[in-house]
Amino acid sequence: MALLVPDVGEVELLKRMLNFSATGDVQLYLYTSNTTPAEDDVVCSYTLSTVAGGTTVLVLTGTNWTVQTNTGTTTGSHAQVTFTFTGAEASIYGYVVTNAAGAILLWAERFTDGPYAIPSGGGSVKITPQIQLA
Repeated sequence: MALLVPDVGEVELLKRMLNFSATGDVQLYLYTSNTTPAEDDVVCSYTLSTVAGGTTVLVLTGTNWTVQTNTGTTTGSHAQVTFTFTGAEASIYGYVVTNAAGAILLWAERFTDGPYAIPSGGGSVKITPQIQLA
């Protein structure tokens, strides 16, 4: 599944581009619900991972993004982030990115090779967040 920016995310991202609303770092969460991202999604459309004994949210700091243009497509890429689990976790289907307060869904992506099952001994999920404009 490709990355999807839902309607609420489109509004928030446009407001940020036009300096109409506050900007700031965004947050990345893993989700455990069998949800395919859709245009009318909001944060509560997803069951966010509780990551027993580990990290539940990662802040995607603005200075860790790079932006490059290649043949009419511009890509923002963040440095790779790692969620670490110390025990079993429900299957991980994908991730969502929200505003700093965790209240507005900016975008979501379901893993094309998931879901990932985290065994009782723990494990990790690594993500290199990207977003493209063409």
